[in-house]
Amino acid sequence: MLIVDADVVLVERRLRAGELACPSCGASLAPWGHGRPREVRGDLGARLFVRPRRSRCTGCEVTHVLLPEMVWPRRTDAAEVIGAGLEIAALGMGHRQVAARLGLAEDTVRGWIRRFRRRSEAVRRYFTVTLVALADDPVMPEPAGTPLGDAVSVVVAAHRTAAVMWPEMNTVSRWAFAGRAIDGRVLTCTPSVN
Repeated sequence: MLIVDADVVLVERRLRAGELACPSCGASLAPWGHGRPREVRGDLGARLFVRPRRSRCTGCEVTHVLLPEMVWPRRTDAAEVIGAGLEIAALGMGHRQVAARLGLAEDTVRGWIRRFRRRSEAVRRYFTVTLVALADDPVMPEPAGTPLGDAVSVVVAAHRTAAVMWPEMNTVSRWAFAGRAIDGRVLTCTPSVN
């Protein structure tokens, strides 16, 4: 699985030109059909339909699903919806209040928050390193008082700094940015810091 740009035409052009690299061996990826279509819940109840592109490595011959950055692996909700829930939880609200504000099932939201809490220290470390790498004199966020709040704060700060460096990042939600930065592993597994 590889997180790519949400622009399907751009991804297809880069895939056909051999510009996408295999995350396993670094060789170029080639087109290899499509994954099964899936529906993703977007912001304000919007329904997004995604049919992920599949690719095959020209070196190791492993196949990879190319997920657009606004979708995280194994999630029915878009990155910005999950991120909004995490931001509300960082303010100290419980999963029931977050679910009510987003109009989603309590179990779904509780799952996001639990997973993020378990990974919050690793996410905070990863994006702190990212923030320092992006800026000569980074503005570090104030401590939020909880590991979840600290992780959310540094993701927001890293996105803000990236948007100053590359204005086109203003069109990418901070949670799509976060997912792309760590290959969609915001909730699924602990990201490693390089």
